[in-house]
Amino acid sequence: MSGLFERFIGRKIIIVGEIGSGKTLLLSRFLDQLVRSGLKDKVTVIEMAPNMGEVGGTIENYTRNVSSVRYLKPWKIIPPRMMGESREEVLKYARLNVLALKPLIEEYLRNPTEILLINDLTIYLHAGDVEDIIQLINISKTFTATAYEGKRLADDKGSGITDRERESLNRLKGLVDEVLTLG
Repeated sequence: MSGLFERFIGRKIIIVGEIGSGKTLLLSRFLDQLVRSGLKDKVTVIEMAPNMGEVGGTIENYTRNVSSVRYLKPWKIIPPRMMGESREEVLKYARLNVLALKPLIEEYLRNPTEILLINDLTIYLHAGDVEDIIQLINISKTFTATAYEGKRLADDKGSGITDRERESLNRLKGLVDEVLTLG
C-alpha cells in the first residue's frame, strides 16, 4: 500500500463532497491499490450510485478492477431528486432504490469480506434504515464509502429525503474513524 491509502486499511472512512468533487474517483483508486496489493479476494464493492451523466458515476466508469472483486450492483438506481417531478415521485424512486439495494446489503451480511467499499451510500439513506449501514460498518474490518454532501441536490420537491439523508449521514460520521471532505 502506498501513501494515502495506507491509512485506509483497518479503518472506517466516509468520503464526502459535492457532485463532481472526485469521491468515486478516489474510491476507485483505492480499489485499484487493493487489487495491486493482492487483496482482491478480501474486497466487496457495493455499488449504490445511479449512472446518470453528471450525477452519480459508478466505480466501473473509472476502473476495470471491479471485475477482480465481488462487485454487488443493482440492475437500476434512479436519482430521486433529479428524476422525480413531484414529492410522490421522489419518494417512490427512493423506495425503489432501497428495494434494489437491500438484497445486496443482505448478501454482504451473509457472506462478509474484510474490506467493504460502498459507492454513494447516501442513495440508500433517502428511504432505507441507517441501521443497515451501521451493521455494514461494524462487520467489516476496513470500510470506505462515498456519500453526497452538498447543496446542488437540495431540492427534494418537499419529500424530506434531503433532511433524512443529512441526519443519517451525520449519525454515520460519528461512528467512523475519519471523514474525508473533497472539493
